[in-house]
Amino acid sequence: MDSKKASRRKFLKGGAAAAAVSAIQSATGQSAIAQTPAPAKRSLKDEVAYGERSPYVNSVRIAVNDRPSPDEFGLTFHVLTPLQDSVGQITPSALHFVGTHRGAIVPDIKPADYRFLLHGMVDRPLEFTLEELKRFPSVSRPHFLECLGNKSRAEHKTVQQTTGLTSCAEWTGVSLSLLLKEVGVQKGANWVVSEGAEEVKGAGSFPLTKAMDDCIVAYGQNGEAIRPQNGYPVRLIVPGFEGIYNTKWLRRMKVVDKYYMTYNDYGHISTDPKVAAFNLQWGPKSVITSPSGGQKLPGHGVYQITGLAWSGGGAVKKVDISFDGGQTWKEAELRGEAHRMAHTRFGMNWKWDGQECVIMSRCTDELGQVQPTRAQLAKIFNQPADYYHDHGVQGTDNTVVPWKIASDGSVTNGLA
Repeated sequence: MDSKKASRRKFLKGGAAAAAVSAIQSATGQSAIAQTPAPAKRSLKDEVAYGERSPYVNSVRIAVNDRPSPDEFGLTFHVLTPLQDSVGQITPSALHFVGTHRGAIVPDIKPADYRFLLHGMVDRPLEFTLEELKRFPSVSRPHFLECLGNKSRAEHKTVQQTTGLTSCAEWTGVSLSLLLKEVGVQKGANWVVSEGAEEVKGAGSFPLTKAMDDCIVAYGQNGEAIRPQNGYPVRLIVPGFEGIYNTKWLRRMKVVDKYYMTYNDYGHISTDPKVAAFNLQWGPKSVITSPSGGQKLPGHGVYQITGLAWSGGGAVKKVDISFDGGQTWKEAELRGEAHRMAHTRFGMNWKWDGQECVIMSRCTDELGQVQPTRAQLAKIFNQPADYYHDHGVQGTDNTVVPWKIASDGSVTNGLA
C-alpha cells in the first residue's frame, strides 16, 4: 500500500476519533480546551514543590444550596463535590465534600501536639501521639463518606446539588480494633463514643461490634496527610455509616456499656422505628453522573452512560439502568473493582434516538438490598405515591435520582 495513502487514512481515522471524543465531551458536560479560559499559572517553584492540575480543568466544589460558604463570619457549612466531573472511583482530596464544622473554625493542630485518648471500660487507658499511631501496622482501604444531608430535591439542578455530599477516598491509618486490643476491652462493654477537637465537640455513639470490625483511625487520605477540612491530623473512618459518626480531628474515644446521647446524635435518631431503620448505615445507592442535570446531548447517537454506586451494607453487586422511567431495566457494566463500602463506577453504551426520555439507575448490594424509588419508599411509610415530591425523605435518602432528557438534548432533574 502507498505509504502516503496509509498515513492519510490514519490521519482521517484519528480525526474521526477526535470528533467522537469531542461529541462525548459535550454530552458529558466537559468543556473543550479552547472553550475553557486558562487561569493564571503558578510559579515554576510552586509547580516543583506541589503539583497543580492543568489550567484547563475547572472542576470546583460549591456551597450547599441554601447555606453560603464561607458565610458572613467567614465559616464553612456544607461544601459539595462536583460529581459530574468525576472519573473512576476516587475523589481527589481537594474536591472531597466538606461537612459542617458546627459553626466553628477548622482546628489548627500541630502534629507534635496531637494526642488521642482511648479510655473508659478498658484495662489500660492509653494516650497516643501521632508518631506512636504511625508505629502500628497500617491499613489502606477505599471507603465512601456521605452526609445525612445528602437528599435530592426537585429544585436541585445538577448532580452536584442532588448528591454532592458524598465522596470516596483511600484512607490510611491504624485499625481501631488493634488499638482496642492494646488497651483491653472489659466485659460488659457494648458501645464506643468518639469525640473530635472542634469548638463544639463533635461526638457520636456507635456499637462496639462495629468498632472491632472495620473502623480506621486514619491519618492518610489518597496517599498524603488528611486535608485540614477533613480532620487533619487524625480522623475516624466508620465504613458505611452516615458521615456524622466519622469523627474529624479525633481526640478521644470512650468505651462504654450503653448508648450515649451526644450532641451529634441528637437529630440523627428517631423515635419512629421505621425512620430509625433508615439511619446509621447507608443503604444501596447510585446516581448517573453523565449525562446529568445541566448537561446537554448535542444530537442523537451513541453515548456513554456512566455513574457511581455504593452501599453501607458492603460491596456493589450490580447496577441496572432504565431509559424509560423505570418500566424496564438493563444491567450496566461495573468498571473497576467493587470494594466494600466504596464508590463503584458503572457504565453502559446507549444509542439515543432523539426522543424525550427519563434515565435512572438502581444499585443492588452484596446483601441483596435494592435501591428504592420514592414511590416504593412511600409505600413503606404508608404515604401517597407522590408524597416525597413535596416532603423530605426521612432518615438517609438513598432513593433513585431520575434525569429527564428533552428532545433538544437538554438534561434536567426528573423529580421536578
